[in-house]
Amino acid sequence: MTPPISSVTLNGVFPVLPTPFDSDGEPDVISLRRLVRYLIRAGVDGITYPGVASEFAQLSEDERVRLLEAVLDEAAGRIPVVAGVTSADSDLTLRLATHAAASGARALMVAAPPQWKEAPQQIAYFQALSQAVPGLPLMLQNVPPPVGAGLDPEVLIKVVSAVPAISYIKEEALPSGQRLTKVLVNAPASLKGVLGGAGGRYITDELRRGACGTMPAIELAEVHVALYAAHRKGDSLAVRKLFTRMLPILNIQAVFRWALTKHVLLQRGLINHAVQRVDGPRLDDFDRADINDFMNDLSDLLMPAAVLAELRNPG
Repeated sequence: MTPPISSVTLNGVFPVLPTPFDSDGEPDVISLRRLVRYLIRAGVDGITYPGVASEFAQLSEDERVRLLEAVLDEAAGRIPVVAGVTSADSDLTLRLATHAAASGARALMVAAPPQWKEAPQQIAYFQALSQAVPGLPLMLQNVPPPVGAGLDPEVLIKVVSAVPAISYIKEEALPSGQRLTKVLVNAPASLKGVLGGAGGRYITDELRRGACGTMPAIELAEVHVALYAAHRKGDSLAVRKLFTRMLPILNIQAVFRWALTKHVLLQRGLINHAVQRVDGPRLDDFDRADINDFMNDLSDLLMPAAVLAELRNPG
């Protein structure tokens, strides 16, 4: 049974799903559904789709609608789905938000529009969005340009104070930890929490400063789940050890992003092709060899091949 919107609290690990494509560059819905099953099996607290890691700007409106529906259908209410509705076109954002709300998304993630650095325009924008989807929590994604505005903490406080529907912030402007602290110290009661992003590269700093969760890329979901479980237990030593073990992959992910994620998922049999639409750096043979070695070093923390095989052949 799906809990009412007002009772949904977003905390923990909410990885951002990539968008798998087939060899012709068309969305691969079968692989996308498989990734949802993988995340649920990994024990994540929720799923985010689509975000920057999903190549959302390279998807048409119809593709975004259809793929989000597939994610929501596969999740089937077992864990909350945060729907990304960011767009350079405010009318498109409103249409995507209305569709996501009607389809069962538990919250909407929206980047602060990059053209406005001051509070008044951002307040008007988010007020209009909240009125279009009354009762649904909003998450302001504070990502640097060109996707978002990278708002200063003082501006963020003004915006969330004026728009109580903004229940969460995803802080990705750097230094994220210091910004997170400033926001939490001055946050209104309507703000339920701040989550980190940026691939999880700063997760230890964010968590010790009071972040309620993280929205990393998907390739190390099992490790992020283990790390957050250690954090919930107050085991800071285990948190640091797990973070240290992830660092080689996070280091490569900072440069190659979509290419790194899709290579790992392809090697693990979770997607069928590593095709990406976004114009970003591609891996060469040296890069792939490094990634394979570093992932092998993490093998004791990852799902066994037999479990991954079950995900490829459900039922």
